[in-house]
Amino acid sequence: MSLPTGRDGQKPSLPSKVFITGANGFIGRTLFHRYRELGCEACGMDLQADEERNVIAGNLTDPSGWRDHAKGCDLFINTAAVVSLAADWETYTTTSLVGVRNALDVAIAVGAQRFVHYSSIAAMGYDYEPGADETAPVVIGEHYRYGVAKGASEHTVLAAHAAGEIDCTIIRPGDVYGPGSRPWLLEPLKMARAGQLILPNRGKGIFTPVYIDDLIDGTLLAAGLPSGSGRIFILWGDEPVTCREFFMNHWRWAGNKGFPPSMPLAAALKLTQGIWWLNRKLKRPNEVTPDAMLMFARKGGFSIENARKHLGFEPKVNLEEGMTRSEAWLREIGELSRTDSPSFDQEASA
Repeated sequence: MSLPTGRDGQKPSLPSKVFITGANGFIGRTLFHRYRELGCEACGMDLQADEERNVIAGNLTDPSGWRDHAKGCDLFINTAAVVSLAADWETYTTTSLVGVRNALDVAIAVGAQRFVHYSSIAAMGYDYEPGADETAPVVIGEHYRYGVAKGASEHTVLAAHAAGEIDCTIIRPGDVYGPGSRPWLLEPLKMARAGQLILPNRGKGIFTPVYIDDLIDGTLLAAGLPSGSGRIFILWGDEPVTCREFFMNHWRWAGNKGFPPSMPLAAALKLTQGIWWLNRKLKRPNEVTPDAMLMFARKGGFSIENARKHLGFEPKVNLEEGMTRSEAWLREIGELSRTDSPSFDQEASA
């Protein structure tokens, strides 16, 4: 596995040991394997242990059980997060504020040289101007809780960097998909099968996908180049697509005809508010929420000029190729059979 190359041909430095929180998650696991393939010692923490991969059980709210496991790491990457648009304020606050500060304290205590924190483009809200970059304001308020929490977590990290506590870098991924993705492959497929894949405003909202391998390349550059220090980087595929185009794949995979159902945003918000309330009352996990509708109503993509300028980041996997790989993975794990409908792109080109 080769290293990505920086803007001027430079290779990012590699840690002798990297510690990753959320090491069993989609992004964390992929990062873990990439660093190991490059010859680095890798270990981590997640809610469930994985002894074969040197991952121990723990969570951000109580670092006492995993602090010693991070000793000796020179790179600390925090991917652990509440990956949901349906959680309550307390859950977001505990993980995104208290938990992130705990992770910083551990990284500082064990002598890590760089702390890389995974935030999200959701920190910029849903009503940003198309082409917005890292200087755009973060979202505040009572709605879009996931984004508000992510913006607040960035403040915690940047404050630690500004105080000279530890060298920090923040990654704002786009909508990360690819083999292993729960949020943008498995969950939408589940919703499509249940007839709950609702798109506001005829699916004209903009989706901002980034294939997992491109995100990992960008992270290695941001973590290993001096130019990554103290900066926020938006990393996505720079290929905006309408939500209707993206989720049409899942709709067809689920064996449905026509197009995913749609309604005006105001009506979608009211409907999903009721569904969210009922699911919470029944303690039934489900990502059909008002915040999901707001996310699906975004007006445009983001600028990656900052990542291009300072890291030399360029996405390599286009959406067509990424969805082809994703579909192959879904078939491999048994989520799709040979008789399931092909993706929208494949059918359109047949």
